[in-house]
Formats: sequence, structure tokens, C-alpha cells
Amino acid sequence: MDVAKLKGHGAMTGAEFMWGVSAPLGKVLLAGGISPLLLTECRTIGAAGLFWGLSLCLKPEHVAPKDLLMMFFASLLGVVFNQGMFLFGLSHTSPINASIITTCMPVVTMVLAAVFLREPVTKLKVGGVFVSAIGALILIVGGTAATGAGSAVGDVMVVLAQMSFSCYLVFFKRLTSKYSPVTLMKWMFTYASICIVPFSYSEFAATEWATLPAEVLWGTAAFVVGPTFISYLLLPVGQKNLRPTVTAMYNYVQPIVASAVAVWAGMDEFTIAKAVAVVLVFAGVFFVSKSKSRMEMQREARIGKA
Repeated sequence: MDVAKLKGHGAMTGAEFMWGVSAPLGKVLLAGGISPLLLTECRTIGAAGLFWGLSLCLKPEHVAPKDLLMMFFASLLGVVFNQGMFLFGLSHTSPINASIITTCMPVVTMVLAAVFLREPVTKLKVGGVFVSAIGALILIVGGTAATGAGSAVGDVMVVLAQMSFSCYLVFFKRLTSKYSPVTLMKWMFTYASICIVPFSYSEFAATEWATLPAEVLWGTAAFVVGPTFISYLLLPVGQKNLRPTVTAMYNYVQPIVASAVAVWAGMDEFTIAKAVAVVLVFAGVFFVSKSKSRMEMQREARIGKA
């Protein structure tokens, strides 16, 4: 495996690790007095500020006007709709339901990549998605965190969030390969903030921040830095060096992180079933990463004709 792919796998592992704690942490923050809209605003504005601050320490990068427009649409799919609908859905369903639904994203991404990018749907790729999905479901269903009923509205919102992010992974791969992660994300989160603030400003101004518990305030700050700033800083690195389906496969790492956190906090115990599930998840990722891309198949076909 070349260095570029190793970099992509490392970036996606780090990003999904951060996202792995976002569902339980987000549920705690929503229960502590932060509304979904307010938390989305804090994420977008906070991340935009962090990305702009980081960009001031780096060499300026020129962005073509047409790409600035594309970044606006990328922000709608990758940030506004994805984050907003996920948090609204999470407020109406249980973390376990949200975790189960997220397993649909690699399948949706694989189908979109096949239709729009003409990426081949090979037996190895389908098998890898299936194996990882089984591993993720073993972790989710077998976890003691599977408590609390969900609602149809919340579940549908989480599904739409996953579909939105799948579209972002497929449709904007060229854009993520063209610009640095900092340049890409500072504009995406700026656009996202512009879209969200008109709807959330009145609620932000009416919130009595001084009355909120300290753990909620610190948790919100951690939510902005970890599952938002750091994860979205790593995401373009993964998109640049990996195919969309491989990138989406790392979504199955989230249940592993959630399970590990539960074991560490004493809320769950490590079992043989969990060990098997972890092996299945990473085996599936390995199979999909080893499946041939369209370019590889075309190259082999040309060599065969020569």
C-alpha cells in the first residue's frame, strides 16, 4: 500500500474516532439544555473561526470563483444538511437507532459512486460492505447502550443526514482533491454559518448561557473542537487519497469507538462477540480497499489488449 493511501486510511480512522463519540456526547448536550439548532450553530461558527485562524498561519491559497460556488453546495450537503438533520434526528430518537441507521451510508455511497462516477460494484466490494455491516450491527445490537425508544421522525432525519453526506463524498471528490483541507473547510463552514445564523440567532441571543451547567459548556466546546474541527480537518485527506466507497466504509468505525468508550466508562464489558465484530469491521474495510477501481480495471484491459 502506498504512502498516499496510508495517509488516507489514517485520516479516516482519526475522523471516525472523533465522530464515534458525537452521538452519545450530542445526546448528553441536548439533554443538558442545548437545542439541536443551537448546537449546530455553535459547531459551524466555532469550526469556521478555528479554520480561519489556522489558515492565517499557512500560505494563502487562491480559490477560483467557480470553485467558491461549488464549496457553497458542498457545505450544504457536507455540513448544513448533514449536521443539522443528524442533531435534529438525534433529539427525537435514541443513540442506538442513530448508530444502526448510520450503517446505511456505505451502501448508499457505493450505489452513488457506481451511478455517477462509474465505479465498478465488484463482488469484493459488496462482500466487504456486507461483512463490515454485520460487524457493526453486532456491536450496536449487543451493546448495553441499546436503551430508549426512537421515533419515526427522528429515524428519517438521521437517514436523510446519511444520504446527504454520501452525496457530498461522491459529488465533491474532485474539489477535495484540488484544495488543502484548511482552505476547503474554512469556506465550507463559513457558508454553513451564513445559512444557519439567520434561523438560529434569536435562539442564541435568548439563551441564558450563564445558567447552563459547566459540563454542558465544556462539552459544547469539546464537540466543536473534536467531532467538528479535527474530524473535518482530516476528512478531506481521506477523500483525496481514497475512493468514496472506501471513505464511507470507515463509518463502521463509529460503533467500535462507542463500544470502547462504554467499556472504558464501566457501562459495558468487552466480550468475544465484540472482538469478532471489530475484526469483521476492519476486514470489510480491507476488502473494499483492495477491490479494483474503474481506472485499475481500464488499465488492466488496455494491457490485455496490447
